[in-house]
Amino acid sequence: MEGLSNLLEKYFSIGIIWEILPYLLKGALFTVIFSASSEIIGIIIGLVTAMIRTSKIKVLNQLAIIYVDLFRGTPLLMQIIFVYYALPYVGINLPAPLAGIVALSVNSGAYVTEIFRAGIDSIDKGQIEAARSLGMSYAKTMRYIIIPQTFKRVLPPLTNEFVALIKDSSLLSVIAISELLRTAKEMMTWKLNPSSLTAAAILYLVITLPLTRLVSHMENRLKKSDAH
Repeated sequence: MEGLSNLLEKYFSIGIIWEILPYLLKGALFTVIFSASSEIIGIIIGLVTAMIRTSKIKVLNQLAIIYVDLFRGTPLLMQIIFVYYALPYVGINLPAPLAGIVALSVNSGAYVTEIFRAGIDSIDKGQIEAARSLGMSYAKTMRYIIIPQTFKRVLPPLTNEFVALIKDSSLLSVIAISELLRTAKEMMTWKLNPSSLTAAAILYLVITLPLTRLVSHMENRLKKSDAH
């Protein structure tokens, strides 16, 4: 029992956690802000790119494929470092918060593109053909018929992507952004105790678990609506 008590004191010190909790909550708020902002921008990028990928404009289609392959095939950490440390060599100097949002957004956009593309492909092609036969342009067909149905189908994977982005935002600590993980590491150095990391892990769970449950709920609702 004494060993367990020492272990809890080292990794889960209530006194230390209570003292540093305001700092951790501020870091968690930054994590949510960066993740939510990047996800919204990523959805816009992904939706536009998915529409390009499903179009018949070959040049734009190939550029969209290159974008998706590039950002899905390289580490997010490298992309963050490139945006913050490499772009200044060509005269593009972004402050750390903006660089972080840019890197997370374009990375998320690549994954969201494939989510939307799969959603668009799942819609019955007969609907597109019927709309075009009525004289609707490709853009109007997408806007009024395909995209509204697609959003319903892609909500669960989009929420999963948001959960992944929240966890990936911890990589922003490498460019000195005080999100949750970096704040926890600073608190660990300050208190010479790793309890801050334990508390940070709990906060990540508090943020992500409700979203994970929401995904399961939406998937069940979608299955029931499809069955009817």
